[in-house]
Amino acid sequence: VQLQASGGGLVQAGDSLRLSCAASGRTITTYAYAMGWFRQAPGKEREFVAAISWGGGSTYYADSVKGRFTISRDNAKNTLYLQMNSLKPEDTAVYFCAAVLSSTYVYDASRYDYWGQGTLVTVSS
Repeated sequence: VQLQASGGGLVQAGDSLRLSCAASGRTITTYAYAMGWFRQAPGKEREFVAAISWGGGSTYYADSVKGRFTISRDNAKNTLYLQMNSLKPEDTAVYFCAAVLSSTYVYDASRYDYWGQGTLVTVSS
């Protein structure tokens, strides 16, 4: 199973970016994996950003991004998205996509089964 995150870059505060995560591999397309985004800023621990259930009917957000970020998925394309609007300098981090077998554990990074390599988002003030 492979997860490939992309879409990061250098933007100014207030700008928008859309991250994508392409999933491949028989397991992730066969079973109903929930998907999530986490981020890790320099010198800080990895933190939960957002997650979405297999069918997309349930979404979960960290308070720090609620109202600014939107997570979505296209299962036909095996792709996860994170639309990030009104970006702030404190959003600067490496963003990782990940897959977890149960939506029960979406907030817990240790429960995720598969991780992408990360994509860097830098927001200048």
